[in-house]
Amino acid sequence: MKGLFCRASKDDAEPKFVIQETTLPDVLGSHQVRVQVKACGLSSLDLQLLSDVGIQRDLIPVGREVAGVVLQVGPKVTFFQPEDEVVGILPLDSPCSGLCEVIDVDEYHLVQKPEKLSSVCVAGALRDGLCAYTALHTHARMAAGHTLLVMDGGSPFGLMCIQLACYHGVKVLTTSHSPQEHTFLEQLRPQVGVQHPLVARVIPVYNGSSDLLSVIMEETGGLGVDIVVDSGVCLHEEEEKLEEKKLLPHKCDIISVLGVSGHWVTSHQDLQLDPPDCRFLHLKSASVSFLNCEVWTAASAQQGRYLHILKDIVEKMSVGVLRPQLKEAVPLYEATVAMETVQRNPRKKAVVQL
Repeated sequence: MKGLFCRASKDDAEPKFVIQETTLPDVLGSHQVRVQVKACGLSSLDLQLLSDVGIQRDLIPVGREVAGVVLQVGPKVTFFQPEDEVVGILPLDSPCSGLCEVIDVDEYHLVQKPEKLSSVCVAGALRDGLCAYTALHTHARMAAGHTLLVMDGGSPFGLMCIQLACYHGVKVLTTSHSPQEHTFLEQLRPQVGVQHPLVARVIPVYNGSSDLLSVIMEETGGLGVDIVVDSGVCLHEEEEKLEEKKLLPHKCDIISVLGVSGHWVTSHQDLQLDPPDCRFLHLKSASVSFLNCEVWTAASAQQGRYLHILKDIVEKMSVGVLRPQLKEAVPLYEATVAMETVQRNPRKKAVVQL
């Protein structure tokens, strides 16, 4: 049996992705489930995070968002039976690659997959759905009547945030990174219910002339937004000249658009706030949270809550509340090339169908 693994480089060179033979133990653990994988989502690897939590291997398994069918269950498994359709995210320290035909995983990392939800759809969007829930519910305490600014709403994560927020009665503003994304976001409509636009205002940032602050203040009557969710920020003016960061907002812009008691959820791992930034946040009584959805599987203190979130995500996908925009699934023999593309551009997603 073969799986996809990452061979991390010790220098600054790009990691290499290789297909390796792997085997499963003959006996299942007490709470383990043996799953035949039908589809696997590929997301970029955070090698620094793995190192920080003490996971250092020559070969790191790749592909953690999986959907499949239960083949066999351990003696103490209570959640599943053979032939159940399941979906889940493998833990950080999982020895299995999600791109193996058959994997072993603890039952506490899986939930039932609704029958009418395709394996490809849920495997490709589960992680982004989890990130959106963590940002809006866990960190920002989103509620009806709030105003939300989603930076880069055309990304898979941004799209999940928009749809989840609108479902809960939140007014959504977002930014677009291209004319095509701008048109797509303006035309977003719910699948059920009143066909009002999901996004109240789409702000283009690709032309370099957008004044984010003035547009937000116009839309909020000068009050600012209650929640900002970013996908990365620029810390210094020099970074704005870099090609890969020219579309990212500056940290001062985000702080400026926050309203009183606003909440900023950031994906930027190395965020640096200077004393004037902190003073501005203090004057607004605003707060900052760091988004790291890996904490759910890295720490088991809230395992029940985590499984409840996964169940809610797949249920909302099955009824059309959350509608990911996924490209066509790629076959297994293209998985290495697809993963290299995803690793170079974390904004992209790929799904492998087995």
